[in-house]
Amino acid sequence: MGQEKLRPQTGWTALAFALDWGRPPRHMNSTSAWYAHTDQWRYETLTAQEILSPTAPAGDWDATLIDFNIRAERMGWLPSAPQLKTNPLEVGRAAKAAGVEARDYVAERLKSGEIEMSCEDPDAPENWPRNLFVWRSNLLGSSGKGHEYFLKHLLGTQHGVLGKDLGEEGRVRAKDARWHDHAPEGKLDLLVTLDFRMSTTAVYSDIVLPTASWYEKDDLNTSDMHPFIHPLTAAVDPAYESRSDWEIFRTIARKFSQVAPEVLGVETDVVAVPILHDTAGELAQGDVRDWKRGECDLIPGRTAPNYVAVERDYPNLYRRFTALGPLMEKLGNGGKGIAWDTKAEVHHLRDLNDPVTEEGPTKGMPRIETAIDAAEVILMLAPETNGHVAVKAWEALGKATGRDHTHLATGKEHDEIRFRDVAAQPRKIISSPTWSGIESEEVCYNAGWTNVHELIPWRTLSGRQQLYQDHLWMRAFGEALCVYRPPVDLKTITAEVNRDAAEGAPHVVLNFITPHQKWGIHSTYSDNLLMLTLNRGGPVIWISETDARRAGIVDNDWVELYNTNGALTARAVVSQRIKEGTTFMYHAQEKIVNTPGSEMTGNRGGIHNSVTRAVLKPTHMIGGYAQLSYGFNYYGTVGSNRDEFVVVRKMRKVDWLDQPATPSLEAAE
Repeated sequence: MGQEKLRPQTGWTALAFALDWGRPPRHMNSTSAWYAHTDQWRYETLTAQEILSPTAPAGDWDATLIDFNIRAERMGWLPSAPQLKTNPLEVGRAAKAAGVEARDYVAERLKSGEIEMSCEDPDAPENWPRNLFVWRSNLLGSSGKGHEYFLKHLLGTQHGVLGKDLGEEGRVRAKDARWHDHAPEGKLDLLVTLDFRMSTTAVYSDIVLPTASWYEKDDLNTSDMHPFIHPLTAAVDPAYESRSDWEIFRTIARKFSQVAPEVLGVETDVVAVPILHDTAGELAQGDVRDWKRGECDLIPGRTAPNYVAVERDYPNLYRRFTALGPLMEKLGNGGKGIAWDTKAEVHHLRDLNDPVTEEGPTKGMPRIETAIDAAEVILMLAPETNGHVAVKAWEALGKATGRDHTHLATGKEHDEIRFRDVAAQPRKIISSPTWSGIESEEVCYNAGWTNVHELIPWRTLSGRQQLYQDHLWMRAFGEALCVYRPPVDLKTITAEVNRDAAEGAPHVVLNFITPHQKWGIHSTYSDNLLMLTLNRGGPVIWISETDARRAGIVDNDWVELYNTNGALTARAVVSQRIKEGTTFMYHAQEKIVNTPGSEMTGNRGGIHNSVTRAVLKPTHMIGGYAQLSYGFNYYGTVGSNRDEFVVVRKMRKVDWLDQPATPSLEAAE
């Protein structure tokens, strides 16, 4: 999920994406990536025709959802990962050898077919994601919709997928995605997880790197619930072999730099950049035209992604990781379409963190050796924590609006929040143009305040609060105006999978909803003993008294929920508070505590995402239309699953799977 309020955003992006060393960064919207690489698109039963408006303009709407995603990537609306079927380092070398700009080299070969976009053939081995580092994200637990597809196709391990793919069922296949009769199972070579607890993702990982917990490291924390910068400070050293996140990544960078010269030196990478919000490119496409279909020419940055050459110095990766690079002085910093000079801030960081004294490419640059050094970089560069930068940011915005906005920050111009300041006391942030509300003692934070009172145009096509959107895809899918959309039929309860209906056994079919939980902290600690004690000691689902009676279920019974996506087991909480026709399973309940085996799959229980699957909306893929343009943590596809239905029935036998799985395994033990 997205970060609700990353307040010192422009300070953080500079550090997190190494904008001090190379631009642009390579980003990806994760929903589209996992939809493709876990092969959930191969099981997609929802067609575009089913959600198309009866008033849709004429066009090629007879396509699958993965087709629309591919077209969006091809036209530069969405990012891609990987981007090209050919290694971008090889593309960079070839373009350099040919004496041609990377963008022109790629454009010509995309048109000729010599180079292909990876999105058009997600199951080709060249396009598989091979190495995956999961940093504090429970991807295989609370986050990834379509859990069983992750296990089957990404990891190639024991899974509980009960349905067949489109090829096996003879259904409509994609037009733009190349079909392989046999779907790959096991695309990843390496899965590494950094976490302070043994989450479901950690259980499935090849390597788990134990990280420091809240009171074992120095870090920064912000929230959308209040306007303060919070510190995390180390009260004790990390336990056993665990290290702070910063120390883990620093160690990996050091080792990588040691082995890199065997295969990599200073290389030219080619990065595909989508048409971004808050850039001139967001107005590039007045009409929807696909170059692959001959509707227009391929013009990088206008009708397709831009292709930018970026230098990578792999042997010096560690040196670059631990020093603030030259681009903050040469190009400055910025965000949301405005930029400002940061030479003074780099100078202050050199004094604060000390310069690098070792000989090499980073000598004289500000050090970023420790987690506190990294925090100081964020605090120094962000307008929310540095009054001088805030004034410069408002000045930059004023050049675009023709108005003076600096009065919003001049009262705090000489405030520079340091890590020791927030360690002593959380500090309130300074108003900045990154956000449309202001921090004031007289005005509560309110989104859109500066647009109204400072006469700053809304970041929309019209510059106003815009309700009507005339983009072709918005009109085609009936969303030109804000309208109610009825539920869709995901077709996950089939006659073949619903054994209970075939056998006449008591059961109910219910809408499956996964709200935020009460017995955990957001997505964490549901497996904590205190939380388990307050709840039922393991996974539970909530069901209405009426539905429970129809299925012969009483409170605390073990039940099984299943559909074509998979199955899960849990205890039933029978409650008059649940609406008939619906079952709740509060999210982030791990399947590693008190979870019996599933009678449907023969595997250990399942998790709340075992019965879900990501379903993409074409209107979330739009780009090149002002506010409907891709931006990091701003706009892109989401994994809607509120229309999912499951069969709910009482378990006949509770099997804890506490015996060896096979005779061969027993012999091995």
